[in-house]
Amino acid sequence: MNELLMLQILLGEFQDKIQLLKDIVVRDAQFPVAPNKIKVAIGMRRAGKTYFLYQQILNMIADGVSKTAILYINFEDDRLLPLNEQKLAKLVDAFYSLYPENHDRKCYLFFDEIQNVENWPIVIRRLHDTKNAEIFLTGSSAKLLSKEIATSLRGRSLAIEIWPYSFSEFIKAKNVSIDRSLYDKKTQDKLKQVFQHYLSDGGFPEIISFDPDVKQRTLQEYLDVVIFRDIIERHKIKNPTLIKYMILSMIYNVAKPFTVNRFYNDIKSQGYQIGKDILYEYADHIEDAYLAFSVALYDKSIRKTHTNPKKLYAIDPGMVRALTLDYEGDLGRLFENIVYLDLKRLGCKVNYYLTKERYAVDFIAQMPRGHKKLFQVAWDMQAAKTIEREQRALEAAMKELKIDGEIVTLDSYLREGIKL
Repeated sequence: MNELLMLQILLGEFQDKIQLLKDIVVRDAQFPVAPNKIKVAIGMRRAGKTYFLYQQILNMIADGVSKTAILYINFEDDRLLPLNEQKLAKLVDAFYSLYPENHDRKCYLFFDEIQNVENWPIVIRRLHDTKNAEIFLTGSSAKLLSKEIATSLRGRSLAIEIWPYSFSEFIKAKNVSIDRSLYDKKTQDKLKQVFQHYLSDGGFPEIISFDPDVKQRTLQEYLDVVIFRDIIERHKIKNPTLIKYMILSMIYNVAKPFTVNRFYNDIKSQGYQIGKDILYEYADHIEDAYLAFSVALYDKSIRKTHTNPKKLYAIDPGMVRALTLDYEGDLGRLFENIVYLDLKRLGCKVNYYLTKERYAVDFIAQMPRGHKKLFQVAWDMQAAKTIEREQRALEAAMKELKIDGEIVTLDSYLREGIKL
C-alpha cells in the first residue's frame, strides 16, 4: 500500500476518533509554551500519553485550527511496519500532497511512540528546520529525555513526563464531586473512601471503570508488554526470565533499600550465572521503561551517594498491588510511593536523607528552580512512638541541612496534597 493511501486511511480513522471523544479527563500536565521548540511527552505505555496528545488537538480545533492542518500518526500501528526514517518522511510528504494548502500555513505534526521508528531524529530535525510546523512527540523511553534528545535534538526540544493519574485526576476520572476546601467530616470520609480505591487500583486511565479482576489482569498485561517491547526487544535481553524476576523483586520492595549487590547474591544462591555489570544494565533498562525508579541518598560526598543503598519506587500503586500477594499490612509504603510520584509530577529531583544519627527522612525534593524541601511520610500517626520517631528525624534533618520540611500524613494529604 502506498503512503498516500495509507495516510488517508489513518487520517480518516483519527478524525472519526476525535469526533467520538467526550468527557476527556483534562490532565494536570501541560506542554511548555514555546512555539519554536519540539514538544516531547515521555512516560510508560498506557499512562495516558496518547490522550494527552488528543487533549492538545481538541484544544487546537476549539481554537479554530483546521483539522486538515493536523497530522497524527501512532507508530504502534502494525500496518505501518517496517518503520524507518524513509517511511516517516514519505508519510509527512503524503500529508502535504493530500492538502497542498498546508505548504502556505502552519501545521501541527503529532507523532505517537516515535521511538519505534528507526533513525527518527534525522527526519524530525529536518522537519523542524524546514517546515512551518509545530512538532509533538511521545515515547515510552526515559532515554528520549536525555541521551537521544540531547544528541540529536539539542536545543530544539522541550520534554515533559506523563504519569498515570494523580489522586486529583483520579477523582475527576471517577466523576466524584468533592469540595476539598470544606473538609468537614462528610468530605473527609468521602475522600478516604476514594483514596482507598486509588491506593488499590492506581491511576492507569484505561482501567478506571474495569471490574476488580479485570483491572488486575490488565495491569499484569501492561507489565508483560513493557517487558517484551520496551526492555527485552529494545535492548536484546538474552535472559528474559532473570530480568522479569528482577522487575518483580524491585516492584515488591517499593520504599525499601535496594542494591544490585544484594540482588546478585540472591540470584547467585539460586544458581544463576551472571555478572554484576549485566544486572546494573538491567536495572537501568527497567528505569528507562518507567517501571521502577531508584532514589539515591542525598549527601555532599559522591562516594557516599553511590555506595549507600538506593530506595525503590514503582510507576503506580495499582501495579504494585496487581503483582504482589498481600499489601494490606504495609499500606504505608504504598502511600510513600504515591507521595514520590506526586513529587516527580511536580518536576522535582528526589533523594532521601540520613541524619548524622542515621535517622531516615523519606524525601528531600529539589524544585525545578532550585528550592529544596524535606518530606517525611507517615501513614499512621496515632501511636506516640511513631509521632516521636518521625518528628525527631525530620527536625534533625532540618537543623543539619537548614531546609524546611513537613510530615505528610493521610489527613494532610487528603486535605491539601503536597505543598512545595
